[in-house]
Amino acid sequence: MHKKIIPAALCLMLSCSAQADGEKIAVFTKNLTNPLFASIRAGADNAAKQMNATTQHYVPTKPDSIPEQMSAIEDVVVKKPDAIVFIPVDSKAMVPGVNKINAANIPVVNINDRAAGGKFVSFIGGDDYELGLATARFLLKTMGGKGNVVIIEGVKGASTNQDRIRGFKKALEESAGVKLLATQTGNYQRLQALQVMENLMQTFPQIDGVLSANDAMATGVIEALAAANRKALVIGVNGTGIDEVKQGKLLATGDYAGFQQGCLGAMAAIRHLRKLPVPAELLFPPILITQANVASFEVPMDKRVCPKWEEIVKK
Repeated sequence: MHKKIIPAALCLMLSCSAQADGEKIAVFTKNLTNPLFASIRAGADNAAKQMNATTQHYVPTKPDSIPEQMSAIEDVVVKKPDAIVFIPVDSKAMVPGVNKINAANIPVVNINDRAAGGKFVSFIGGDDYELGLATARFLLKTMGGKGNVVIIEGVKGASTNQDRIRGFKKALEESAGVKLLATQTGNYQRLQALQVMENLMQTFPQIDGVLSANDAMATGVIEALAAANRKALVIGVNGTGIDEVKQGKLLATGDYAGFQQGCLGAMAAIRHLRKLPVPAELLFPPILITQANVASFEVPMDKRVCPKWEEIVKK
């Protein structure tokens, strides 16, 4: 790895460590619909359990809801956990919320989606530009450097989406024989991407490749293609479409190391509280999951164990 990191109705305590006397860590994720965030929550829980801390999860009931996450922040500021692991539902819109956390003197680790402002102990995440670039290059190479493609974007306000799309478009610049037909937004949601793909297929009779900014949307695209009896090569990002890759439905996915992000995010928060060193930034390098290596990524979530801090964070 390279160093470069509510109201009660909204608080979903999906899992807490058994110990009651350790540090209390509030974990903010975007929604319950994206498998990536389930893996992040699982990683945070696993790390907290190992370190004798507890986790409490705050997840909007409506996916990626800015008002709900802001309400959750107000709730947490009152309850005062020892630290927070935070994914903003919108990189810019949640800056005032981060400022509230800072004003309450609660240390916060930013993971996954980089916030546009505020003070953080560390940022831990993937290199979204490089992931987008690597996955797009793989798709375009498999297409033989020619054909028609479409891009399915995630949430426009998300830094992950912006960087992945930059990577996609850089790869397209390198392939003069590939034509970009359209770019549409699926908001990182399977059903929305399915509907977008249905509309795109009605507009364009020949689509050879689909660049999807995450695996949940890629799944929707695959379902739309199957229903229309159409074929196209599809790539995604997040490393959650393991079954689809294994079955040959998804050409490849860029591994976003969600479980490890959850692990390292919780570890960083706890280490900071224990006055142990934490780097200002940790970025996971891009790794492509294809049929050639998919077997090594098939460990079920409940069987995974967080790595030791020293195995990931090299001095």
